[in-house]
Amino acid sequence: MTVSQPQKAPHLRYRAGVAVRALIAIFGGYAVAAAIAAALAMWLPIARVEAALTATMTGLIVYPCAIMWCFAARTPLRALGGLLLAALPFALLLAVGAQGARA
Repeated sequence: MTVSQPQKAPHLRYRAGVAVRALIAIFGGYAVAAAIAAALAMWLPIARVEAALTATMTGLIVYPCAIMWCFAARTPLRALGGLLLAALPFALLLAVGAQGARA
């Protein structure tokens, strides 16, 4: 019976890694897709309805790509870093657009 206990630790570690990646993929991917959609809807130089529709469709493409990135990255930390790096320019665009709307 003592032989099966050392095998249990890597199994739990693997499951925990998958769970962490899944959480990062679900919530981080949604955040990236939402940031991209919001920034595009704000900054596209077309009619507001068309900009919103185009931005939403783009977000629907970005979300599964972000999820795939989370499971393709070597570590969960690298997956999180990649998502943050992808969202940063769009978050800055949103901040600039919000400042312009206030003025």
